[in-house]
Amino acid sequence: MATETFDPSAWENALIADLRANGGTPSDGPLKGHPIMLLYSTGAKSGQERRAVLTYSRDGDAYVVAGTAGGSPVEPKWVANVEKTPAVEIEIGRDRFAGTAEVLREGPERDRLWNAHVERLPWFGEYPEKTGGRLIPVIRLRRS
Repeated sequence: MATETFDPSAWENALIADLRANGGTPSDGPLKGHPIMLLYSTGAKSGQERRAVLTYSRDGDAYVVAGTAGGSPVEPKWVANVEKTPAVEIEIGRDRFAGTAEVLREGPERDRLWNAHVERLPWFGEYPEKTGGRLIPVIRLRRS
């Protein structure tokens, strides 16, 4: 009996097709109903466009994402990308627009945004325990 291998690119492409077909909200799978955005940034080392699929919350007119990498002790590469080049593109639903990223690594504003993010998306509350002590950065995205 042959075993299937998981293809993360195929899964991500299917998720993005589902997002685009359903106004930005996945209709199936483990992210069903979650608020999902596509964040396009410039690679910190390569200079090439990079794409990240992220769950977001709102803070007024801003979007808030967290550099959790699912609770990994290693920070996701997209955080270094937006820290080096804050000019980004954001795709939500059928809307793609220019934005500016602000990486908050510590302090009361980072903590306020993190707590509000966890309040809206409770599963994020489990990630700090998994990081091995890495403080998860919070990124505020504003439309340019």
